[in-house]
Parts: sequence; C-alpha cells; structure tokens
Amino acid sequence: MKKMVALLLVFVMALGLAACGGTTPPSTPQSPDSSSDTPAPPADDLSALIEAAKAEGELTVYGSCEEEHLAAVCQNFEKIYGIQVKYQRLSTSEVYTKIAEEKGKPSADVWFGGTTDPYNEAVADGLLMQYDAVNAKNLIGDQYKDPTNCWYGIYKGILGFMVNTEELKRLNLEAPKTWDDLIKPEYKGLIMLSNPNTAGTAKLVINTMVQMKGHDAAMEYFKELDKNVVQYTKSGSGPSKMVGPGECVIGVGFLHDGIYQILQGYDNIELIVPSDGTSFEVGATAIFNGTTHPNAAKLWVEYALSPECVDIAKENGAYQFLVLKNATQPPQATQFGLDMNNTIDYDFEDAKNNIKQYVEDFFAAVGGSSDSRFKTE
Repeated sequence: MKKMVALLLVFVMALGLAACGGTTPPSTPQSPDSSSDTPAPPADDLSALIEAAKAEGELTVYGSCEEEHLAAVCQNFEKIYGIQVKYQRLSTSEVYTKIAEEKGKPSADVWFGGTTDPYNEAVADGLLMQYDAVNAKNLIGDQYKDPTNCWYGIYKGILGFMVNTEELKRLNLEAPKTWDDLIKPEYKGLIMLSNPNTAGTAKLVINTMVQMKGHDAAMEYFKELDKNVVQYTKSGSGPSKMVGPGECVIGVGFLHDGIYQILQGYDNIELIVPSDGTSFEVGATAIFNGTTHPNAAKLWVEYALSPECVDIAKENGAYQFLVLKNATQPPQATQFGLDMNNTIDYDFEDAKNNIKQYVEDFFAAVGGSSDSRFKTE
C-alpha cells in the first residue's frame, strides 16, 4: 500500500502535461518508496516533485544569459537539491537552431535566459513542453509568460544605445537620441549591433522597427543603418563589450549589459533610452520537448520562478528588472536612470508568427549574411 501511494503521487504530477506542439512528453520515472501513508500534498507543495527530480539525479541547461550569471544559478540549484547540473552558454538563436535540428530529442533539458523571440519560434515549432508551474503565481503579470505555459519570464531588460563619451567628444559628435539618429552619415563605421542569425537581441531590434515604422519602412531603415555598422556581433551583449575600450563608439543592445560594463570600470559609457520609443525583452526559462529528465526540468522552472534563483543575478553581473513579486530588484537598474515607461506596446504574437520572414527580409535589405561583418564565432 505504501509503495502504491508513492507511485501514484509521481504519476499524478505527470498527468495533464502535453507538448506545446502536440506531441506526447516522455514518461515520468518512478520515485523511491514513501515512508508513510499520507494524502497527496497540496498544489503548492513541491515535495513529491523534488523527490522525483532527485531520483533522476541530473539536469542539462542551455543558458542564453551571460556565463557568470548562468554558472551561478546552475551551481545554486545543484547546491539546494543535490542534482548534478551540466550547462552550456549559447545565444538564443543558437539554442533554437540546435533543438530544431534535434527534432524532439534534445541534448539538454531546459533553456534559461535570453529574450523570448526565439522562445516563441520554438513554441510555434512544438519544441517546448507545456508545464503549469506552481511558482508562476509569483509573476507580476500574465504578459510575462507564454499563454500556453511553454515558457515563463524571469526578468526584463530595455533596448537602447550605449555610447563612448570620450570618442564622441574627440570626434566632435553628439550622442544619438532616437533610432533615426543612428542612420545619420556622421556615424558611418561607428556602430555595432548583433547578428540576427545568432542573437535574439537582433531579432528584437528587427521586430521593434517593424512595429514602430511598418514593414517596408523598417527594411529601408535597415538598409541605411547598415551603412553605419562596422560589425554585427555573434552575441546580443557583444556591442556593449566593445564600447568602453573604444572598438566601437555606439553599441545597440540591452542597457543592463551597459551597466555591467560601467561597473567593470568603463566610466566613459553613457546609456541612452531612445526618446522616440523602444521595446524590452522578457528573459525566460522553458523545458525542451522530449527532455530525458522531466521532473528535474520541472523543478528547474519552479526554481527559476523563485527568489532563490533570481535574487542572485545582481551578484553575478546581471542587472535586469525582475518580474517576480517576491524578488528583490537590483538597485543598479534604477541607479543608472533606465526608464521602462518609454516602451512601445510590443506585439509578441506578430513577432512570433513573422520573425523568420522578417529576418529573411532584413538580410535581403542589407545584402545578405555572407558579409564578413556578420560574426558567428
């Protein structure tokens, strides 16, 4: 009787799960025998899930946040639950491409960090598993999760410009204040942004311009902007790392990456929120459809939606605004005057449904991705 009750607890937790693409998720392994005949735990009690996850014993994480942040959250999960964690840092588009090629047999269990545009591509392709997370109650709003519970938000970050004030002074140039300022001829060869083939940040830039300007005007804009771009970096955070040393004068990306560089000692960096409006990312976490460690993966999502995970970000070089009600906001995000109120009403559905075509149109406008400025390493 005792053994049957324990098995039923784990079996019940697995019921109702379905892959967002409609395929069947892997079966849930059995947990060890229960020590007593007790009723099923309440919905917010994760004890049965924890035991099932520990029985699986390991987890592999693909992380699209910065390496320092990724390492910290993975090591903390391992410390709390005693589950061995392997992790690898990949850009969001790299993760999407990799799991798409693996066709439901992913080489990792969960995805952590990085903007949700590639996550939404994965949802549309049935690559992420639906999971009704208990700790989703901690989110500050439903806009910070996928409507079908295929991903959950953990932070948000505002898109803008990072400029080298010393170089601008030397060149006798003013800092750009709007998106249209970036296409001024005096900025030729001074700008870096990321590669849409490898970075979700660049996809967000494309979607933002399409939503602000309309499709055709946005592609004409990118054609003009391309004349001023010296390099398209592999990673979305790449431009921020080039501004302080003077390898570029203007970097386009998430401003929390600029905060990190300033706190590293580059006090020649100014952060600019475009006055004509901008957008923001939602950094997310998700379970890959076909995971071989489904209980450990579900426990990871619960962990990611808790202060035990998100509160250590600011101690490890990540200064995004957090989207959990019970989390502690990093003071650095407000210290540098980042304004989250100047953002557009971003259309996530349009981005999810059309980003593949928009990226193709972007490369058609700028002359193709074979240009050596588009870095992939």
